[in-house]
Amino acid sequence: MEINYQETSKDLLTRIDIHEKYGARNIDQWNTEVLNPQPGFKILDVGCGAGKQCFLFSDHTQGQVQITGGDFSEELLAKAREKMAQRGDKNITFQFLDFNKKFEFADNSFDILSSAFAIYYAADLKFTFSEAHRVLKPGGRLFVTGPLPENKQMFYEIIKEATGKPIPPMPGSSRFKGEIFQTIDGIFAKTELLKFENPLTFPEVAPFIDYVRASLSEDRKLWTSMFNGKEEYEAMIKSIETVAQRWFDRDGKLVMTKVVGGILATK
Repeated sequence: MEINYQETSKDLLTRIDIHEKYGARNIDQWNTEVLNPQPGFKILDVGCGAGKQCFLFSDHTQGQVQITGGDFSEELLAKAREKMAQRGDKNITFQFLDFNKKFEFADNSFDILSSAFAIYYAADLKFTFSEAHRVLKPGGRLFVTGPLPENKQMFYEIIKEATGKPIPPMPGSSRFKGEIFQTIDGIFAKTELLKFENPLTFPEVAPFIDYVRASLSEDRKLWTSMFNGKEEYEAMIKSIETVAQRWFDRDGKLVMTKVVGGILATK
C-alpha cells in the first residue's frame, strides 16, 4: 500500500516541544546512547527535520564526526541550517533527501544511518531499506525508531470515547513490529528490536489538546473517517476536550505514555 505522507513542520515542532516540556525521558538522547557514535564516524540522519539528532551526535563526539542530515522539508532544513550557523558547526551538512528515491551517496559511505519517526513511511519499504543498506559500510548500523502498537493508548482511548468510532490503523504503529521489522531483517545481517517508554504528564488539558491537534494533522488523511470538513473537525476536537477534562478531573492529571520501538540492524 502506498502512503502519501508529509507532515507540516509546524505540527512536528509542536509535538517535539510538548515531548520536551512534559516527557520524563528524551528519545533523542536514547538514540545517541544506543548508537554511541565514535570520533571519525560518518553518519547519515534520514528525515533529520530541524537537525536536533545531528547536533546531539556532534556534541556526543565533540564535533569529531562527519554528519549529513537529509530531509524532504526545505522549511525544516532552513531551520537546521540556521541553528547550525548559531552553533558554528563545521562538520554537519544539511541537504534535501527524498527516501522514496535513490540516495545520492556512494556505496559503503556511512558507519551509521539513523532515522527517527520518518523512513518507515516510505512508499516501498524494500527499496528504501535496500538503499539504506547500500550506503552503509560493512558492519555499519541502521537505527530506525517509530511507534509500537501500544503507543499512547490514553490518546486513542479518549478519542474513541469522544467519537464512538474505531481508530483508523496508523501506518507506523500498526506495522512497525511486523512489516517494517521483517523488511529490514530480510536485508540486514543482524536485526533486533529495542523498546523505549516515555510518559508525558500533562498538568492541564490545554497542552494535551494542542498535542491532539498536531497529531491529527500529522496523519490527517488517515483520520477522515472521523470527520468531514473543518466544522466537523472542530466539533470533534470539542468532544475530545470534554472527555479529556473529565479524565483530568477524575485523575488530577493526564498521563500519556509514548511507547517507541527501535530497530537496530547491522550490515
